[in-house]
Amino acid sequence: MPEGHSVHRIANLLRELFLDHEVSASSPQGRFREGAALVSGSTILGIEAIGKQLFIQWEKERWLRVHLGIYGAWDIATRDSLRGLSGASSRRSLGAPRVRKMGEHDALREALEVFPPEPVGQVRLRLQTDDALADLRGPTVCEVLSPDEVDSVRARLGPDPVYDKGTKGADVFASRVGKTTRPIGIVLMDQSVVSGIGNVYRAELLFRHQMDPFRRAHTLDRSEIDALWHDWSALLADGIATGVMMTRNDLTKSQRVVALKNTRERYFVYRRHGQPCRVCGTPIVMAEMAARKLYLCPNCQKSTGSVS
Repeated sequence: MPEGHSVHRIANLLRELFLDHEVSASSPQGRFREGAALVSGSTILGIEAIGKQLFIQWEKERWLRVHLGIYGAWDIATRDSLRGLSGASSRRSLGAPRVRKMGEHDALREALEVFPPEPVGQVRLRLQTDDALADLRGPTVCEVLSPDEVDSVRARLGPDPVYDKGTKGADVFASRVGKTTRPIGIVLMDQSVVSGIGNVYRAELLFRHQMDPFRRAHTLDRSEIDALWHDWSALLADGIATGVMMTRNDLTKSQRVVALKNTRERYFVYRRHGQPCRVCGTPIVMAEMAARKLYLCPNCQKSTGSVS
């Protein structure tokens, strides 16, 4: 599932391409035909991301909400190269990795010989201007909302460091963490407590703070909670800038360059079970928490839960 940095990068790119433009909307797949008709031909007035949620504001007080979920992704294309636009290439898929079906590569190659290309595969929503298009595939949520409905969704979300700047986000985060007795490893994945953290950032944040994932959230003091918030803010900003989840802070400048190109060098614990901890050498273990895989160092984090 795409984590917060990916959705912010999508918002940045869509903003560059579509903000203040009259945009046509269609549903080649057909499943969002009525919703697309409500906004098609209107001007996009705003685009913002809050955690894993994307909100697009249109004229006539209509909003499009998209949650990519596990399988959702945006395919972006322009008449000319996107070079210089958020670091994108001339055509790019942003979101969940997509496995293309047999023959789809050929179809894409043929489609891109003209602009706009014909939709390939199950496109839930297509946004298009004379010079750019964005195809949405496989989202968990794609719906048109009223302003009041958008406010209701936002009220249920935890703070996002990009959206909730200053001390506001830190205060809300601290309040919500301090009110629950659930393990902090579960709380960090709760989008009503903090927005944007997924399985990768969760595991890495806890390791970076040498924190037991099974520790009850309400036992953390304010300094520990603030440290998690500020670290998440920094990691999110770095992810938005680079396009990758880079969580190691023990690298030289040249090592970081290598890690940006090699996923196996980016993390302390995520998907490294059985391998030695980069700090103490103890084998990383994998546990299950709320039906999700959790990676940790039993020595650095002193886990008290059962591991495998």
